[in-house]
Amino acid sequence: MADAAETAAEQKGAVTPDDKSGHRARLRDRLLTAGRDSMADHELVEYLLTLAIPRRDTKPLAKALLREFGGIGPLFAADAESLKRVPGMGDTSAAAIRIVQATLLRVLHGEVKARPVLGNWQGLLDYLRADMAHRLNECVHVLHLDSRNQLLRDEIVSEGSIDQSAIYVREVVRRALDLGSAAIILVHNHPSGDPTPSKQDIAITRDIADACKRLGISLHDHVIIGRNGHVSLRSQGLI
Repeated sequence: MADAAETAAEQKGAVTPDDKSGHRARLRDRLLTAGRDSMADHELVEYLLTLAIPRRDTKPLAKALLREFGGIGPLFAADAESLKRVPGMGDTSAAAIRIVQATLLRVLHGEVKARPVLGNWQGLLDYLRADMAHRLNECVHVLHLDSRNQLLRDEIVSEGSIDQSAIYVREVVRRALDLGSAAIILVHNHPSGDPTPSKQDIAITRDIADACKRLGISLHDHVIIGRNGHVSLRSQGLI
C-alpha cells in the first residue's frame, strides 16, 4: 500500500515535472562536480528526499525538517516516529533519513573495531557523538574491550527519560565477566546538551570502578556526550 502521507503531498506539488527534473539535475551536478561543501544543508536533505519521493518538490519539506529538528545533525539522529510526525513525511521518506544515520554509524563503528580503542580515541569520540549527541533521551552504553583494547561489544544497558537513566553496578560487572572483558568504557549522553558530569555520574562511576577492580577488570573511562561537546571523567581526574 502506498504511503498515504507522501502520496497526498506529492499530489500537491507546486512545480511542473520539467521544473523539478531540471532543478534536481542541477543539484546532482553540483554535488558530483563541486562536492558537498557547495550545497546548503537544506539542499542535501532536499536531494536525498527526491530519491524517496520522486514526484514531489522536496525543498519545502527539507526546510521544514531542519526547522523542526534544529539542524542537520539532530535531523539525521531523529527516530522514525518523530520524523513521521512532520506533515508530508511517511515510511519511505523517514527510511531515507534513517539510512543515512545507519550508514554513518556502520562506517564509524567499523573504524573503531579495526584498531585498539585507546590508540584511536578520536575515532571513538566521532562514533559516540554521531550515535548519541542528538538523542532526546538519556542512554547508557558499555563498551567491552579485550586484553588488546579491541572492541568486543558496544551494548546499550539502559535507556531512560529525558534526563535520567539507571546504571546497575552488578549488571555491568556481570556482563563484563560473561564476555570475558579485560576492560570497559562507560558512555552516556546528556540530552540537555551540557556534558558536565553530575554528582550521581561521578558516584556511580566510582562504584563501578571499585567493583571492576576487585575482579581484575579495568574501567578505562566514563565519557559523557552532549551536543556541546564531551567530558572524560578520567581526564578530569574523577576516576
